[in-house]
Amino acid sequence: MKWFALTLIALAALLGSGRAHALTNCSITGITTVAFGPVNPTDGLVDGSATIDYSCTYTGGLLGGLYGVYLTGCIGLAPDDQGSVSPRTLLNANNDRLRYDLYKDSQRTSVWGPIGNATYTPFTFQLSFTILSSPQTRTGSATIYGRVPAGQTTLSAGAYSGTLTGGTSANGIAYRYTEALLALGTFPASCQTGGGGGGALAGPASTVTATVSKLCTIATATELNFGSVSGLLRTNSDQTSLLRLTCTHRTAYQVGLDNGQNASGGVRRMTSGTGFVAYELYRDSQRTQRWGNTLDTDTAAGSGSGSEQTLTVYGRVPMQSAARAGDYSDVVTVTVTY
Repeated sequence: MKWFALTLIALAALLGSGRAHALTNCSITGITTVAFGPVNPTDGLVDGSATIDYSCTYTGGLLGGLYGVYLTGCIGLAPDDQGSVSPRTLLNANNDRLRYDLYKDSQRTSVWGPIGNATYTPFTFQLSFTILSSPQTRTGSATIYGRVPAGQTTLSAGAYSGTLTGGTSANGIAYRYTEALLALGTFPASCQTGGGGGGALAGPASTVTATVSKLCTIATATELNFGSVSGLLRTNSDQTSLLRLTCTHRTAYQVGLDNGQNASGGVRRMTSGTGFVAYELYRDSQRTQRWGNTLDTDTAAGSGSGSEQTLTVYGRVPMQSAARAGDYSDVVTVTVTY
């Protein structure tokens, strides 16, 4: 019994001396780009994702194989260049800001924040290191779920980008761990409290990108109805119609009108099937600027606002030879070039 007691005391002394050389380290090993791709400011939301990889290594000292490690870690993502976490923003060459958010869950409900942020918390993970396998490394990865919300109609076309900087509380990792003999321990309460040791390490900067393309859409083109006109056609008959279109902010556009289906020698004509009535379309209320479809010559030019814009088509049936009674019509094609 006396020898047995001495053996236990000697073993305890050996175990105690080995703890001074145990070490647990964690780091971020890589972050991919959050690339949202094409964003339509007048359409719905756009989702994107990225991957962040991390690694933790336990190196036990003398008799370290008899110890297990319980580690609680967290990974933070930096705010944008204005210090905002939700929403973060991207910039283009015109200093327009595109709003987006980064989430920890695929449902995109929990915003991913920096370490130590109580409102938007970081991503948390737990790792354990078993006995009899020192040194050992555990690796893991987490998905960053990004979303560009809808309704950003004032965005102009161009490439948008932003950088999430590296730092111990930004793109960084923090961890606390407990070393327990024979792995009889528990995980620390958080990545910053509890346990017998821990640390923090800055990670690499990461990039977020998106592209807003030039886009124009025509919502409506109302009918230009001259109504009932005297068949003698001895006076001008004037009416108007409307074109409604939406173009990406700052997108230059030109709207052209062709000569219709019954033109002759560049003169627009309506037909009743057996006869014709000449008419013309203009860009101005004085009806002096003919509206055609030759770019930079007789089209209507403008710049998109991101909201719906209305253009007026000024129509005229000029004085001309009398026409037989009937219903006259024509079809004109509208073309938007941007």
